[in-house]
Amino acid sequence: MSAENVSSDQISSDQISSDQVSSDRVSSDQVSSDQVSSDQISSDQISSDQISSETLSLDRRIFRLSPIIRITLLAFYTALTLPLPFLAKFSEAPISPQLLALGLGIGAVLLFGALSERVMVDGQGIQVTYPTWVERWLRKGWQLNWAEITALKPRSTGQGGIVYYFLNRSEQAYLLPMRIAGFAELVRLVEAKTGIDTRDVRPLAQPWMYLILLTLTLFLLAIDAWTILAVWEQSQSAFSISLAQLSA
Repeated sequence: MSAENVSSDQISSDQISSDQVSSDRVSSDQVSSDQVSSDQISSDQISSDQISSETLSLDRRIFRLSPIIRITLLAFYTALTLPLPFLAKFSEAPISPQLLALGLGIGAVLLFGALSERVMVDGQGIQVTYPTWVERWLRKGWQLNWAEITALKPRSTGQGGIVYYFLNRSEQAYLLPMRIAGFAELVRLVEAKTGIDTRDVRPLAQPWMYLILLTLTLFLLAIDAWTILAVWEQSQSAFSISLAQLSA
């Protein structure tokens, strides 16, 4: 009897140990399957995040001011202001030529900043930005979501042109940038995102107008160069005459 009891106890203990081993295996399999599923979920989340970020970056479009406009306006400002310090020195104007040159240089920097406008368009809305120092001291940018835009209203300018303003739900107006490169594409994106009819929207000025102004500006720069050279020669001759009088 005791031997049979011992053997039966051994069998039951063996069964318990085998059940424990099988349960351990099942729990380890469950843990590994949970880890695999969690890894799959995290990888799916990462891939979905990557897809969404890539889609957003591909959907974003950046427009800058047209190069012909930027070059023309900067050259025109230079042509108008370049000979002024030389003329101020030659004519003995009450203002210091150095101070005048400093002021004109600051004006050129401000003009360059104002011409650094960028228009960013994505799936969320439209945004107009400038360099940080321009937005702090000179001109602020703005941003509108597509859902906020209710209309695109035209307004006439003092020179007879037409500009367009976005209107939001609060009836606040935001100027549509009209001197950027790719203006036709921007207008198509606005129409696609807002549903506003933009068939009659045209740029404020055609490129050929700025080409004419650039050509005239180049002629003006040539006259400036001739003026500066003439002033320099006269100042040198006046200096030579004064030296001859002193030596005599």
